[in-house]
Amino acid sequence: MVSWEIIHRATSFISEEMGVALRRSALSPNIRERADHSCAIIDANERIVAQAEHIPVHLGSLRVGIKNLLDYLEKERIELNEGDMIFSNDPYLTGTHLNDVTVISGIYYKGKLIGYTANKAHHVDIGGPVFGSINPQATTIYEEGEIVPPVKLVEKGEIRDDILKMFLANVKSPLTNEGDLKAQIAANLTGIKRVKELIDKYGLDQTIDGWENSIKYGRELALKEISTWPKGEFTAEDYLETGTDLSDLVNINVNVKITENNVTILYPKLIKQLRKPLNAVFGVTFAASSFAIRSLMKGDIPTNEGLYSIINVIADEGSLLNATPPAPVSGGNLETSQRIVDVILLALSKAMPDRIPAASSGTMMNVMLGGYDKNGKPWAYYETIGGGSGARPNGDGVSGVHTNMTNTMNTPIEITESTYPMFFTSYKIREGSGGEGKYRGGDGIVRSFKVLYPARLAVMSSRFLTNPYGLFNGKPGKPSKLTIKRKNGSIEDIKPLSVIELFADDEVIIETPGGGGYG
Repeated sequence: MVSWEIIHRATSFISEEMGVALRRSALSPNIRERADHSCAIIDANERIVAQAEHIPVHLGSLRVGIKNLLDYLEKERIELNEGDMIFSNDPYLTGTHLNDVTVISGIYYKGKLIGYTANKAHHVDIGGPVFGSINPQATTIYEEGEIVPPVKLVEKGEIRDDILKMFLANVKSPLTNEGDLKAQIAANLTGIKRVKELIDKYGLDQTIDGWENSIKYGRELALKEISTWPKGEFTAEDYLETGTDLSDLVNINVNVKITENNVTILYPKLIKQLRKPLNAVFGVTFAASSFAIRSLMKGDIPTNEGLYSIINVIADEGSLLNATPPAPVSGGNLETSQRIVDVILLALSKAMPDRIPAASSGTMMNVMLGGYDKNGKPWAYYETIGGGSGARPNGDGVSGVHTNMTNTMNTPIEITESTYPMFFTSYKIREGSGGEGKYRGGDGIVRSFKVLYPARLAVMSSRFLTNPYGLFNGKPGKPSKLTIKRKNGSIEDIKPLSVIELFADDEVIIETPGGGGYG
């Protein structure tokens, strides 16, 4: 007889090992260097048992996405047999945006389906008119890139060449996409192998019992944590920038209700979905909401169905935070998710002032860039740039870090310059950009570069018109700023949702926000 805790820990390590396998075998710097991916083990009842703690927006959205995908397979009578893998990037099913490709496979043991392995990875380009496939000017999802409905990528252990060719025919750098997709296949195979080894060692019944107890344990810990929180309803309002003027600001209101048994997050007064790429599918809204709640919990609480089961998220269908087709959604995953976290933390600062920091930079500052090199070969680059974290109740914020829903690593300049026709002119802390207060907000980042050949730049970002808020009379952080110095010496201020043509030796200068001050 083995303790369920051994099964619990072993399964968590399996999900982590899947992530290691994916990252080490991927071709794109976005996955290999920035670790823009996540992996999970799911039981036969479609519940997340273990999830590697990689990208916050993937964590909660996989819970939504896996259920949607499995429901779709049942509805369409598609069987996920042993040796099969399904892949899709349809955000209305998988739960984020088109760039995130989800791969799911069944775990069979002696012919019996006992669970699933799944992973999600951000492909730098997924087709569409913009290099990087995050189109700031999209009015429908069809202008963002290729939509892949759930389809078998692997059948009976063999990659389907026809499906792979169809997928790669629509992207700008097919070699990179193929490498990343095969890395995702390898990650799932690693998970299947390790789970089978776990069962061989401890037995099928004990493994399934361990998974059940793991979920129960996660719920018990989460309930114990919220039992210490103030009970009641807490509200706040923040603003999402959907254009270049103050008239383009959109209110995001939240009502957070804390009881002994759960946390309910309601988004009242939501506007209808926009013809702009800032809509969030429900998976993103759930992910950002659950991240905000999880980040306030002090204990080592497993990221599984036990935690998720105590969090209820309510947003009207067809709205900004629960979009339906054909709304464009690439930026909902990126910028809107950040604002969701900001507004929840602002609401809960009234309940737990000794635990909530001031606002962090509040933007992922997404940079999509691409063109053709001297040999006529297309290339696509994607980066999110960190900023300052908000000052804390007991100390200053941290400068030059990814915060909240972005939470990836950066791509080292050496890797970028050796992979793409770019030359970096600066990468430093944006001194003085953090808000003042008893404790100062962390400073943002200045990151600037030149392109060696003509290229197209797309920028999706926010906090240009609104500052990261301070708390308890702390001052706000400085907003975003983005400029281009043309080769002829002219300087252009760039708007937050823009597509710009660059010429050789044009310099792009990006300045990210600092965090708010506290006290």
